Amino acid sequence: MRKILVVGMILFLSSACLPHQGSFSEKTYSHPSFTKEGSSLFTKFELERFFSQELSASQKERAPLVSVPFTESHIVWSLELPISDDSNDDFSLEVVPKDRSKQPQEFDIPIVINAKVEQFIQYFQTTARKAFSSWLARSEKYIPIMRNLLKETGLPEDLVYLALIESGFNPYAYSRSKASGPWQFIYPTGKRYGLKTDWWIDERRDPEKSTIAAAKYLKDLFDMFDCWYLAAAGYNAGEGKIAKAMKRYRTEDFWELTKYRYLKRETKDYVPQMIAAALIAKDPETYGFVGIEYQEPLSYDKVKVPEVTDLRLIAQACVVTIEEIKALNPELSRWCTPPNFPDYEIKIPFGKKNLFLKNFELLYPGEKSPFRTHVVKKGETLSKIARLYRIDLEPILEINRLNRKSRLSTGMNLLIPLPKGQQIKPTSMAMETSGRMDQNSKPIETTYTVKKGNS
Repeated sequence: MRKILVVGMILFLSSACLPHQGSFSEKTYSHPSFTKEGSSLFTKFELERFFSQELSASQKERAPLVSVPFTESHIVWSLELPISDDSNDDFSLEVVPKDRSKQPQEFDIPIVINAKVEQFIQYFQTTARKAFSSWLARSEKYIPIMRNLLKETGLPEDLVYLALIESGFNPYAYSRSKASGPWQFIYPTGKRYGLKTDWWIDERRDPEKSTIAAAKYLKDLFDMFDCWYLAAAGYNAGEGKIAKAMKRYRTEDFWELTKYRYLKRETKDYVPQMIAAALIAKDPETYGFVGIEYQEPLSYDKVKVPEVTDLRLIAQACVVTIEEIKALNPELSRWCTPPNFPDYEIKIPFGKKNLFLKNFELLYPGEKSPFRTHVVKKGETLSKIARLYRIDLEPILEINRLNRKSRLSTGMNLLIPLPKGQQIKPTSMAMETSGRMDQNSKPIETTYTVKKGNS
């Protein structure tokens, strides 16, 4: 009985005197509990060893903080810089001493730090340091507007870091799987969530429209899996793949699914990358990313313009360069706003709306000649297309910004200017080869004798 009382007193004194080791869990992180059901009390030897470790750690002031490898079920009590002995980089990491007085960063998505997450933290600090620095510099341009859009749809704002690992916030990012834009939508998924993609426009590259689409997709994924880790994995691999993995291995735990071979390595690494990127992006200096020159937050006004409005005209009305207009509208693939988009809403520099409206009214030519689009087929030439529509070649070259030596590619879209008041249809190839028309527009009957070999 005396021994039990002594152990009880030691435990009571240790809990009252020791620094609070569970402070990491107060940072709104989602971690497994430190104690498990059925675990035994500390022995006196374990307590003495624990005290000696704390004492020796407190004596090592300004010493480099090195993380210790651990399994996925372990807990990390502080966010030190993990440094690898195998690193071959020719730079030294700046180690920031641990500061317990610093306010913890808060997250609205679950954050679990395990060996895999630390591996990617180290990867971003070393091998991918240059790329990650550029991503951080670009992040401040897009994060504010993306956060607001995620918040408006009722989603966690920290899901914005999916775009960080997807594209580094690059609107023009394009993957080997033909995914495009900051949220890396492939064509079918983008179309499902309302993103238009054709010869003239690719709304997957629009930071605003693609974020709204990503928010809808992520919400659907969360409603399906009720877990942000599984939702993120589904965003990478597709919801069907994750659903099949859960059914096959009878688990709803993402970390458990990563133990099996069914999911690709890319999907297994996706969530740890997201967590690592979020940790660094929210507190870059702690991880050695200092001196980042962040870009200014994106800001713009919107104005409606007629279809096929020349971007040079828009820039002239705003008194800015055409490069500024293109930078604000990465979804536009050509020199003009898309056809068949009346009252297209285009972005212009913030504060230029009144100036634009005043100048555009003076510069815009008003009523334009009608036009239609022509999709180039294999073997077609500019001259042949001009003959097909019975118009001169020069107007086609001018409106499409081409010259007589320009090469056409199959699937290319051309604007065909038509005479005012007329809607000319392309000449039928069947009409050209099968017969002629008389003055009364009635077919002339002809007799043809079939010869051997005819088809």
